[in-house]
Amino acid sequence: MQVDDLLKPFPIKEFHPFPRAMMGPGAWEMIGPEALKLGFRKTLVMTTGLRGTDIVKNIVESMRYHGLEVVVYDQVESNPKDYNVMDSVALYQENACDSFVSIGGGSAHDACKGARISVAHDGRNVNEFEGFNMSENPKNPPHIAVSTTAGTGSETSWAYVITDTTTDPDNPHKYVAFDDASVASLAVDDPVLYFDCPTDFTAQCGFDVLAHASEPYVSRLNFEPSLGNAIRAIKLTSENLREAVWNGQDLKGREGMMYAQYIAAQAFNSGGLGIIHSISHAVSAFYDTHHGLNNAIALPRVWAFNMPACYGRFADIAEAMGIDTHGMTKVQAADAALEASIRLLRDVGIPERFVDVTQDSYSKNRLGTGPTEYYKNSPEIKGDAADVDRITNHVLGDACTPGNAKECTFETVRPVVEHCMTGDLDDLIS
Repeated sequence: MQVDDLLKPFPIKEFHPFPRAMMGPGAWEMIGPEALKLGFRKTLVMTTGLRGTDIVKNIVESMRYHGLEVVVYDQVESNPKDYNVMDSVALYQENACDSFVSIGGGSAHDACKGARISVAHDGRNVNEFEGFNMSENPKNPPHIAVSTTAGTGSETSWAYVITDTTTDPDNPHKYVAFDDASVASLAVDDPVLYFDCPTDFTAQCGFDVLAHASEPYVSRLNFEPSLGNAIRAIKLTSENLREAVWNGQDLKGREGMMYAQYIAAQAFNSGGLGIIHSISHAVSAFYDTHHGLNNAIALPRVWAFNMPACYGRFADIAEAMGIDTHGMTKVQAADAALEASIRLLRDVGIPERFVDVTQDSYSKNRLGTGPTEYYKNSPEIKGDAADVDRITNHVLGDACTPGNAKECTFETVRPVVEHCMTGDLDDLIS
């Protein structure tokens, strides 16, 4: 049964599993010993390569020092593609590997989760597993997920996101798969590994955290076990993101964001998401833009859209973001939360509209260089009426949309998408 079926008729809500985790400075040095305890012998390491750092080299050398055989696949792309998954599956099978380690952010972890599901089903295409618990074999190879960004929390969640490049080139498709069998065996979060993360990338990943935290807090699922982690992650992000961005070698900010991203993912793991993520998935499907950047641009607009459905929850968010709400009504406090989100976005230097995003506007942009004809013909985000229409339609088919706080239709969501494209954030708070 799909989430949209579960939301309306049933009071039963499901709590999804988390992996064991090792967290804190120096945690990465435990990867080798922990891999041996999990029975690893010959491991496929999946990563984007993290070029410009020694992170992958150091981890691989440590694993080999502990007697593990290691094969490296370092071609995972941002917004991982189905062919990244299937190429890694082929390499895994050719080398008779028995385990996985993913090193990086959500792209590496998500591609690895998809690869594990495919391997467990004799190499079937990963796109066959779109949806909710679509895998048929609950047993797949063990997996250690090592995070180098404070963003997706994919190392602790049951979700993975893949871009399907086999679809109509004029209508590319990015989907979320939710599968309990995809949960990693061990999560490793070491804030020291975040030190090399670029400034803009740190900021954008941080807004992925804020989206992960705020969406389950206001979700129509209203799942009590998720609410505490959600509001705490909002507080941690508000307190630590600026420092992590502008003083990235400081442990306090990096460690604060490490915990924020981890517990935010645990919040949405069972508490649901909404159309911040749906818009992000749609825009990156068409333009291959960074997920956290997309979330940052969408977040204030979606907060404004959702507030009439749950002013009280947004008033709580205002307090978590450090606003003194004494003497304010719930509506006033909710408005203050929206203003705080816009101030945070501006303080960390994120573009405010999708049409402001260019090839050179941030370090991970791939505008016009993606793998399909659509990307190659799209060196800039159009933001015209046709663009708004196709992105809105993608949003309405996204697996995150049913959890959104406010009911979504084409007529209600289209203006939100249009404002994300070309609107002025000051219009939301004037």
